[in-house]
Amino acid sequence: MEKTFKTLDEQVGILQNKGLIIDDVDQVKEILLRENYFFINGYRHLFLSENERVFISGTNFRELYAMFNFDRQIRNIIFKNVLIVENNMKSIFSYQLSKMYGYRETSYLSPSNFDTNPSKIAQINDLLKKMKRQIRVNSNRHSATIHYEMNYGYIPMWIAVKVLSFGVVSELFTVMKKTDQIEIGKQFNTSAEDLIVFLPILANFRNLCAHEDILYSYKTQRYIPNTKYHKQLEIPKEDGEYIYGRNDLFALIIILKHILLPADFSMFIKEITYEMEILEGKLKTINIAKVLEATGIPENFKEIVRLN
Repeated sequence: MEKTFKTLDEQVGILQNKGLIIDDVDQVKEILLRENYFFINGYRHLFLSENERVFISGTNFRELYAMFNFDRQIRNIIFKNVLIVENNMKSIFSYQLSKMYGYRETSYLSPSNFDTNPSKIAQINDLLKKMKRQIRVNSNRHSATIHYEMNYGYIPMWIAVKVLSFGVVSELFTVMKKTDQIEIGKQFNTSAEDLIVFLPILANFRNLCAHEDILYSYKTQRYIPNTKYHKQLEIPKEDGEYIYGRNDLFALIIILKHILLPADFSMFIKEITYEMEILEGKLKTINIAKVLEATGIPENFKEIVRLN
C-alpha cells in the first residue's frame, strides 16, 4: 500500500485512533513537526498491546515522547564516548605504524607494512586506495593537514588519521601484521582477536548515533564473544547462549568497559543510569524493566563498573 502525505492533524488522529492519549493537541503537533512523526512513532512498539494494533490502555503521548528523548540522550552519551575511543585508536594506530614504518605517506601507506597473507592482498590494496582518497579529498578541509602539506610537503600519519573515517581505521587493524595488532591490543589491555571484533561494532554504533537512528533496540549483525563479564553478572542463557550482551546495547557497554579508561567508563555508566532514572519517573503504562529488556541491558548492569 502506498504511503501518502499526512497533515499534522491527520497524524494526531492516527495516534488517537490507536488509543494514544493526547492532552495538548497543539503541543503534540509542534513536536511532530519539529521531530518528525515517523521517528517518534518508531518508539511505539514498547507501548503497544499484545495484538500490536493499539496502544496499551492509558498510554499518554508524554510517555512515547519521553522514550524518544531517552534514546536521544543515550545516543549522545554513547556518541561522545565512541568518539573518545576513535581518537584513542587513531592516535595509537598512527604511533605504532609511524614508529615501525616511517611517517611519510610513501612509508606508512606501503603494502609491505601489512599482513603478507596472499588472501589479504586485494583487501589491503583496496583499503590503501580508500585511505589515499580520503586523505586527498579531506586534507584541504583541516588546518593541520593544510599546514603540513604547505610547509613540509607531506602529511604524517598522526595528522592523516584525523581525516580518515573510523570505518577505514577499523578495517586497517584487520590487515596489520600480527605483531602490530598485539602491540596495539596491549594499550587497551585486550587481545588483538577481540579488537578485530570490537572495532567494526564500534564503527557501526558510531554511524548509527551520528545519523540519529533508533538506538535502544538496535542489534548488530556481528556478535562479541562471551566474556568474563557475562559470567560475573550472571547473564541468563537460552539454548546455551547468553541472552544479553552479544549483539545489543549491552554488548557495546562491554566493549567500552574493555577500551575506555576506568574513570571515563565509570562516568559513562553514571550518565546512562541518570537517563534511565529520568525515564523511569515518566513511565506509567510500562516499567523500566521492559525498556531494559529491549536494550539487552541487565538490571544489575551498574555492577560492571567494579568488575575487573
